[in-house]
Amino acid sequence: MRRGPVRAGEKVQLTDRKGKMLTLMLEVGAVTQTHRGFLAHDRLIGQEEGSIVTTLSAQELQTVQDQSENAVNVSRDSPKPEEALYVQERDLQRKPWKAARSQGGWQFTLMRPRLNDFILSMPRGAQIMYPKDIAQVLSIGDIRSGMRVLESGAGSGAMSIALLDAVGAEGSVTTVEIRPEFARVAEGNATVYFGGKPSWWELLVGSFDQVVMNLPVHSFDRVVLDMLDPWNRISAAWQVLAPGGVFTAYVTTTTQLSRLSEALRASCMWTEPEILETFERSWKSDGLAVRPQHEMIGHTGFLLVSRAMAADNTALRRRNHAAKDTYADIDNRSDDSDSQHVPSDDASLAQLELRDISDRKLRKVLRDLQHQEQQVRAGNLE
Repeated sequence: MRRGPVRAGEKVQLTDRKGKMLTLMLEVGAVTQTHRGFLAHDRLIGQEEGSIVTTLSAQELQTVQDQSENAVNVSRDSPKPEEALYVQERDLQRKPWKAARSQGGWQFTLMRPRLNDFILSMPRGAQIMYPKDIAQVLSIGDIRSGMRVLESGAGSGAMSIALLDAVGAEGSVTTVEIRPEFARVAEGNATVYFGGKPSWWELLVGSFDQVVMNLPVHSFDRVVLDMLDPWNRISAAWQVLAPGGVFTAYVTTTTQLSRLSEALRASCMWTEPEILETFERSWKSDGLAVRPQHEMIGHTGFLLVSRAMAADNTALRRRNHAAKDTYADIDNRSDDSDSQHVPSDDASLAQLELRDISDRKLRKVLRDLQHQEQQVRAGNLE
């Protein structure tokens, strides 16, 4: 936890009056161009959180640079120092609407970014898991301080950072990533967030199955998977997860969700899976005008949670109603009278037992419809 004035080498978040956010890494002598002027990092370093900072115009920036005795390292998106005086003239010649970029006087509120802000603004290799899903993983996955967590699928490091933050230095996180370039991105983001690579984090490059073979049996309290085919990893996950440990998987499609849940049930080594999906909608409050925002974060993925059974114990399963068959496939029925695999008679449908309504309820529905039909006919005779 960092307190006090912001320092060089820290990330800060700047928010203007319109709610537009800018996240940048503070560097000595650096300059960042905004949509309304320039931010000299030297003027930000040493400020307290909650301070109001103001952008400089091109002319003001040149004056500041002329007064500086040190060389200025200008960020990639900023004009070179010797060009600062000519930014406004050049923009007017090429794109008049960009003239505002050379005008100063625009105010921002300076803060250190929250974890959510850091995740959404950090450099990405692979698609990140959204903060709303990360929060649910930590909550329903019961990930707390001091726990030993195994993660597979580092991606850009969003989930890894949250896990490291949750377990703290008293715990440990082991992350498996099959692609070296993704592992490098995740390591870089975590290093920037924590101010150095966390000592309680082990980042391993390789396939999940091969890495798990070298890990102690039943040595982890929690397992978190974010990969394409988690159903092929449930046996390996059970081997390293302590009895009663929580298994959490993040998948994005219903087909993945179905295959994973059925594989967990078929293995008999896991409790009945819990499945959930989270939506996020912001609200606007301005006096009496209180309403939801027009945009929201809808489906991003599904979370499936299950717990490991003890050895030589079979998980209990809920019995399905006999009248409902949700497993039989109409294309695999024994009747082959039709080359197009379409049922040709009532017998083939009866074979599948695809009945979503009981006989008793069906008789009641037919009686109600018969009564209503009689009323319609009586009304037509009048």
